[in-house]
Amino acid sequence: MTTKTTQQPAEQHEGFTDEERGAMKERAQELKTAARRGPRAAKADAEGDVLAKIAEMPEADRILAERLHTIVKAAAPDLAPKLWYGMPAYARNGKVVCFFQSAQKFKTRYATLGFSDLAALDEGTLWPTSYALTELTATAEARIAALIEKAAS
Repeated sequence: MTTKTTQQPAEQHEGFTDEERGAMKERAQELKTAARRGPRAAKADAEGDVLAKIAEMPEADRILAERLHTIVKAAAPDLAPKLWYGMPAYARNGKVVCFFQSAQKFKTRYATLGFSDLAALDEGTLWPTSYALTELTATAEARIAALIEKAAS
């Protein structure tokens, strides 16, 4: 004799979320756009793309992203702005070193400043690779500038 269960299974997420699929589509479009532009136009156009993406953000995220863009350009002028999965990112030789993820992007509680494995932030055997951002005070800006300088070194 078999018994039937009437309980509903816990909510399961199979595959990618809508936000993750959207980010992948944005990345595919970024690659197509970069290939179409060619290497000479890429740098100036990429910064314009980053600024346009920042301008689309909700006000709280936009204010953080605009200030972060200014900090990165001052602290590590050799890092080139580019879009990466629809997020503002900063790269060396085409490879992302750090990026900004708006809270709205993945519907999270706070925006994030993240670093790739190329960032030179190593401290022993454990160090953070992302930081939550809720506002940029003078102290936070100084800390971010120091992190960016170190990451880009």
